[in-house]
Amino acid sequence: MLLRNGIAVASLLACCLQAGETTQWTQWRGNARTCEVSAERPWPARLQGGTLREMYRVPLGPGYSGPIVSADRVFLTETVNKQREVIRAVDRSTGQELWKIEWEGAMSVPFFAASNGSWIRATPAYDGTLLFVPGMLDVLVAIDGETGREVWRQDFRKLFETGGQTFGFVCSPLIDGDHVFVQTSGGLVKLHCETGKLVWRSLRETGGMMGGAFSSPMLAEVAGKRQLIVQTRAKLCGVDPETGAELWSVAIASFRDMNILTPTIIGDRIFTSCYGGGAVMFQVSREGDGFAVNELWKNTTEAYMSSPVVIDGAIYLHLRNQRLACLDPATGEPYWRTTPFGKYWSMAVNQQQVLALDEAGDLILFNADKDEFRLSDRLHVSDATAWAHLAVADDQVFVRALDELIVYNWSEAAGN
Repeated sequence: MLLRNGIAVASLLACCLQAGETTQWTQWRGNARTCEVSAERPWPARLQGGTLREMYRVPLGPGYSGPIVSADRVFLTETVNKQREVIRAVDRSTGQELWKIEWEGAMSVPFFAASNGSWIRATPAYDGTLLFVPGMLDVLVAIDGETGREVWRQDFRKLFETGGQTFGFVCSPLIDGDHVFVQTSGGLVKLHCETGKLVWRSLRETGGMMGGAFSSPMLAEVAGKRQLIVQTRAKLCGVDPETGAELWSVAIASFRDMNILTPTIIGDRIFTSCYGGGAVMFQVSREGDGFAVNELWKNTTEAYMSSPVVIDGAIYLHLRNQRLACLDPATGEPYWRTTPFGKYWSMAVNQQQVLALDEAGDLILFNADKDEFRLSDRLHVSDATAWAHLAVADDQVFVRALDELIVYNWSEAAGN
């Protein structure tokens, strides 16, 4: 089974249960941010031969945001004509457009990132009523998911008198009850969901050429304390979700502060890996009234932009060199590494099965196994690149390629 992180997802689970048996994919990396899929049965062992059947396609402008799936609709983002950001809802069964909202929101990202495009990046989050959409120019917009009406927006550049984020708004919002957390160029903030009112601001950043966050926060009980686990450009931190107080922190060295991964929480241990800095596992423990953070191991395993999954005591991590590695969390030693795939992977997990979307436009199905990489099947689904995160809900698979959404269904073939 996928190791659970103790994440507080009551509001998200309530959202998912409103529709009875219909499951959803409500935020970055799924409802618990661990890529785990709620499925009553195994997926088929194959992708080809008609097992995975296309339902519909929705043409889109470019974007990196993953699709958000509610009980009856799919929320999508795109950048149009390098000028405007568009958010739309389509019918989950047919792909028919239900509503669309847009605003001025384009920018050009610098350096190596420009080669992949300056498109909207962060994946929205949905609490069952409001959709929270980060725009590239450091705005967070709350939209009524039913009607498409803008409820509120928070412009962090104006609020904090900052210059915005060099690579655009990248962090995906985290919902907890009546509040939403997000990393911006001003640091980490907590806002009220209904009003957008700022509750607190923490981990303040000073901006600069490389300003802004790449990672997205997690919420878990670690060392007996419910806390936000946050990776900034320079450090890994624990933050009190009620007050914003920094509970502990440890420096994370990387090339140009490219700390991109969502932190991986395994009990009281936290794993991360970064470009130019290798992989590291920390142990967080109580020490008097505070916390101690100890490095359990460190090695040269370099991730790039793909956050890992943990299954039956093993970490499955796509690397900077484009290989998939299976690591022992106790030692950091690899059980195995594969030959190269594309530049980026996103994953969804159903028990021992993993469905991955490769940047090269391939769906890859494999079984988690410490002894070897057990490829079940592979299916090319798009000639465009696929940087957005895969979504899976019920028997539907949602692939956001650079130029379209492609929705598949494999329910009729399940068990074959």
